[in-house]
Amino acid sequence: MKIGYARVSTTEQNLARQLAKLKDEQVEKIYQEKISGKNMERPQLQKMLRKLRPDDEVIVVSLDRLGRDSDDITRIVNQITIKGAFLNILDLPSFEGVKDKNLKRLLTNLVLEIKKYDAEQERKQIRERQRQGIEQAKLKGKYKGKAIQYCENSKNEHHRKVYHQVLELTAKHVPKTQIAKKLGISRQTIYNILKRH
Repeated sequence: MKIGYARVSTTEQNLARQLAKLKDEQVEKIYQEKISGKNMERPQLQKMLRKLRPDDEVIVVSLDRLGRDSDDITRIVNQITIKGAFLNILDLPSFEGVKDKNLKRLLTNLVLEIKKYDAEQERKQIRERQRQGIEQAKLKGKYKGKAIQYCENSKNEHHRKVYHQVLELTAKHVPKTQIAKKLGISRQTIYNILKRH
C-alpha cells in the first residue's frame, strides 16, 4: 500500500503543494498535519507508524517533512524499517533501475545519512550566522533580545497550546523530563515558561 505523509510547521502554512505531489504518486492514504517537526508527539505521524504493514511504501516530499532533528528522523526511519515498510522520499534518487529490494534499501539509507549530515551542517551554519549577527547587533546597540515563543499571548496557536500544557502538567506534578518528551521541548523551555508564569 502507498501511504503519504505531509506536514507543515504552522496552521498558517499550506499543505497543497505536498498533497498534489503525493497524489501524483497515486497514494492510497495520506496522513497530514500542521505541527512543528521538533515535536515527536505528532498524532498523524504516530497513527501512520502504528498502522504500517510489511511492504507498505511511505512517501514524503522531502526528508525535513519527517522531522527537523537528525536523531528524530533516524528514529522514525527505524520504526518504518522495523515494520518491514519502505521509505520513499521524492526529492531523493529513486533507484528505480535497482530490482533487488535489499540493495535498494541500502542505497536509500546511504543517501539518507548523507542528507541528514548535510542538513545538520546547514543548521550549524545558520546558528553560527545568527550568533555573529547578534554579536554585531549588540555592538551597535540594536539587539532587542529573542522574542518569547511560548506564552499566553503568542500568535502561534501551537506555542500557546504548549504553554498551557506545561502549566497543566506541572500542576499535576508530572516530571519535567516526561513533560519535555511528551511536548517535544527542552527542560530549559519548561523552566523558562514557569519562570515567566
